[in-house]
Amino acid sequence: MAKQLDYHTLREIFTRFQDAEPEPKGELDHVNVYTLVVAVALSAQATDAGVNKATKELFKIADTPQKMLDLGEEGVIEHIKTIGLYRNKAKNVIKLSRMLVDDYGGEVPNSRAALQSLPGVGRKTANVVLNMWWRQPAQAVDTHIFRVGNRSGIAPGKDVDAVERAVEDHIPADFQLHAHHWLILHGRYHCKARKPLCGTCIIRDLCQFEDKTL
Repeated sequence: MAKQLDYHTLREIFTRFQDAEPEPKGELDHVNVYTLVVAVALSAQATDAGVNKATKELFKIADTPQKMLDLGEEGVIEHIKTIGLYRNKAKNVIKLSRMLVDDYGGEVPNSRAALQSLPGVGRKTANVVLNMWWRQPAQAVDTHIFRVGNRSGIAPGKDVDAVERAVEDHIPADFQLHAHHWLILHGRYHCKARKPLCGTCIIRDLCQFEDKTL
């Protein structure tokens, strides 16, 4: 694990990320906040591309909690069976849709605690929704952010909670809104798990990773 980088180095790193991609976007397709919740819940242990393929037709016919309930669990399974753990995920999609209809009038709540009370929605999913839909500076730490944070020294931590705290505590406030998207995209396309593309990395000179591939 690298040491925590200082404020000025972090400022320079995120200035470079911002210059390269001023408005980074999540890669999960959705048509409203409800379909975003469903897409993020389905993306656990699955790729965004795989989820997008599965939800393309699903969201055309079920873009509200009530429509999803009308479709039913077996109907959901038919659309998402190409995704890992699809049976359990279909069950959760129906359960969370029922809860939204019964407890929230069919609306998706905008507090982390309420979101986390939904079946199949953990802290990471809640943070993604808060960040992408309500533009709150919530940090959803996935495997990419965990890897980049620890390799580079941007946000080192022994577990995802520690990395989340490091992001919130150390990354300058004006970069917080987009921080998790910049880190995810950097991990997905540059700082890859097996063979990071250090030769073309825009923060190579500031990163503390000792085993750089040049």
